[in-house]
Amino acid sequence: MPEWLQAGGWGLLAGFALVLGALAGYAVRMPQRLIASVMAFGAGVLLSAVSFELIDEAHQRAGLVPTVAGAVSGAVLYTVCNLLLARHGARHRKRSGDRQPSEREQEGSGSAIALGAVLDGVPESLVIGASLLGGGVVSTVTVAAVFISNVPEGLSSAAGMRGAGRSKAYVFGLWSGIALISGLSSLAGYTLLGQAPAAVLAGIIALAGGAILAMIADTMIPEAFEDAHQMTGLITLAGFLLAFAVSKAGG
Repeated sequence: MPEWLQAGGWGLLAGFALVLGALAGYAVRMPQRLIASVMAFGAGVLLSAVSFELIDEAHQRAGLVPTVAGAVSGAVLYTVCNLLLARHGARHRKRSGDRQPSEREQEGSGSAIALGAVLDGVPESLVIGASLLGGGVVSTVTVAAVFISNVPEGLSSAAGMRGAGRSKAYVFGLWSGIALISGLSSLAGYTLLGQAPAAVLAGIIALAGGAILAMIADTMIPEAFEDAHQMTGLITLAGFLLAFAVSKAGG
């Protein structure tokens, strides 16, 4: 199978976890504490991937300066976009409770939430495609980390969307579309970065890492802390160590 097709397929697989999570979050009324605990676990998995698969990888490719520059740029870019979307009702797009506004409460919030979901998913998918560039083998840890973390993201957000009165068509149309965009973003990460100099590629990988880290702090940890604050640290550590163990086993 051509590597560009593999890249798209892996991104689509990771994105499909959002649909699975949304199915669980919309169809089953789960306790808030359980949803928050799953979100904390997903945050730990992503933190590990950012540390050992993205930032460390960028540093090995091109050193400290491109890595720091890329990570800061990614975090700033994500934060600015997130602030703009928050003004239109997407601030709590990953919240499972009653924080998400309905379209009646804030017009345009549905579109803002959809754009926010794209903002959250694209950096993760880009690095899945880029991970194929080194030796033709996708980073198992990156795919696993994104897949595992996408399940609680989809679960929590879909539960919140249901609470805000959004239809099944909106919820599953949104997450199916994001899964498709994830596949296309992974494909773009492979095809567009194939000829990039090492410093540029490292900067983009670090940029994705910075954006993901900002996303974790802005959207995932708050959801976990709100309803499972006494256990958040231990649950997050469990996710972190699981991804770390997979990383070392794969290395």
